[in-house]
Amino acid sequence: MDGFGIRIENMRKRYGEGDTAVDALKEVNMTVAPGEVVGLIGPSGSGKTTLLKCLGAVIEPTAGRMTLGDEVIYDDGWKISDLKALRRDRIGFVFQAPYLIPFLDVTDNVALLPMLAGRTNAASRRRAMELLEALDVGHRARAQPSQLSGGEQQRVAIARALANQPPVILADEPTAPLDSNARSPSCASSTAWRASTTPPSSSSPTTRRSSPSSSASTTSATASRTRRPARGGRSAIDVLLPVQAFASTMKGTLQ
Repeated sequence: MDGFGIRIENMRKRYGEGDTAVDALKEVNMTVAPGEVVGLIGPSGSGKTTLLKCLGAVIEPTAGRMTLGDEVIYDDGWKISDLKALRRDRIGFVFQAPYLIPFLDVTDNVALLPMLAGRTNAASRRRAMELLEALDVGHRARAQPSQLSGGEQQRVAIARALANQPPVILADEPTAPLDSNARSPSCASSTAWRASTTPPSSSSPTTRRSSPSSSASTTSATASRTRRPARGGRSAIDVLLPVQAFASTMKGTLQ
């Protein structure tokens, strides 16, 4: 993904019409560079989830322009003919709820996306097991979703989002169902996502805060940005962020 990982220009999302209309997003302008992690911080109703769902092609904005890499995906209308393929191959989405398929076991829930993308059954299952082990739920590989705790279900959902090695990860309150130990930075296996990417050339992480020009009917979300340096020749994204929603983009593919 060259240039801007994500560019959002003048995005608006309105629900309803007339006197009952609610503007969830108003003139959002925002860019996210490859290798950058952006956290959206704001109270309920500030438009965080709506913004992520628009960017993830889950819902359609009312107006505006969105670019992923060098490709315009929305410009007052979708510019991508196959939105299913866009969501499957280029965007990993971690929702507030796990949304696991109840009649598939844990391995199949994670392996399904690579299979749909054309990978072999064996390769898809290997990828699923790698992620499940990294997230400390490998021992639950044959369990059904109904047999998992809420935190285990969310770990499986995170593994599913990473399964196709998407260049963009969108996560909406990804650690909310996890226990305090799972959120701790010391638990590296559940809080670090690695990417085979060329990170920004800096000797240490830099953090800056800004207020994007987006607001709901009463308030606006704040964006917290962090660039992560290479560790041992590879970069790591620490998923532990004290935020309600965040988006991350990587140049290259997730490993």
